Amino acid sequence: MAGRRFEDAVLPHLDAAFNYARWLTRSDVDAEDLVQEACLRAMRFVSSLRDGNARPWLFAIVRNTWYSRHARGDTPLHRQAAPQSDDEPPDEALDPEQQLVQQDTVARVRRGLEALPAEFREVVVLRDIEGLSYKEIAETLRVPMGTVMSRISRGRERLVASLRGEPAQEVAR
Repeated sequence: MAGRRFEDAVLPHLDAAFNYARWLTRSDVDAEDLVQEACLRAMRFVSSLRDGNARPWLFAIVRNTWYSRHARGDTPLHRQAAPQSDDEPPDEALDPEQQLVQQDTVARVRRGLEALPAEFREVVVLRDIEGLSYKEIAETLRVPMGTVMSRISRGRERLVASLRGEPAQEVAR
């Protein structure tokens, strides 16, 4: 019974959990390890899932697993570039020059996201890439919704400043 509930609740969100883990760890290999450990925890505690909305619940487990590793002093052994979109098929409507400009823009945004402090990076990724609501992010991070809104705003400001080439201290609050 619990195994079936786990499969129904968690498995549909594994790709999103891996993507989130990849942004936290900045490594595909470490993200795989993190999601695997988080899934073991999720399986063990699937009975604690109350409202049936497993996505923010799983993200919270991924996040807590990541931060508990840091608290123990476990440091990632693998370092790779952040998620790449090289495996995505090129947009046939764009000519080669437009594709290069698009690829450069994606790479700049990715570098800007990577440069954000973790507290801002995670909320921007959860909201703008993973599409979680403010409420889901607040539940995932266990912080008030106002804190989520503030961090998203500040994270976006820092990202925009980074993309404009402005130093980080000019946009810090």
